[in-house]
Amino acid sequence: MAHFLSDLFNSIFTPGPTPSIIIATNASFAGLQLVLLVLLFLTYSVHFAVLSFLCAGLWWAINWFVTELETANQKEKEANQIREARKVRDVTPVEDSGTETEGGGNQSKELPPAPRSEGLLRPNDLQAALRKRRSLGEASSGDLSTDSEWDKVEEMGDMDR
Repeated sequence: MAHFLSDLFNSIFTPGPTPSIIIATNASFAGLQLVLLVLLFLTYSVHFAVLSFLCAGLWWAINWFVTELETANQKEKEANQIREARKVRDVTPVEDSGTETEGGGNQSKELPPAPRSEGLLRPNDLQAALRKRRSLGEASSGDLSTDSEWDKVEEMGDMDR
């Protein structure tokens, strides 16, 4: 028990969810649920039922958050392993067979490919998007005010007459 308490005290100062913190949190919530259940049976007050429901929701949310953190840490470890494997692969020299390929020769001198961004526009894509916007705006008279639109309506009315 003394070892658990010292481990619990030390885990307060370490980042992330440690096993001793998780055990202490779950034990505290279980004790709180037990106290709320006893008070509910002694007083028959709906307040303790509501407090028990809120306690259960918070208890579930904390455990869910801990599992999400553990999943994120696991994915980060896997990503680091993949990065290390790519570094090792990119650093190892490629033997030149003496024949030219479409790739352009020795791959160890080339820069590693840039990481793909799914949702972000690259500078070339951004320029193309801006050109599209400009070309759409150029189709009109270039003046985006309401007055120019009324002028066009008046011109259309003059043409009908």
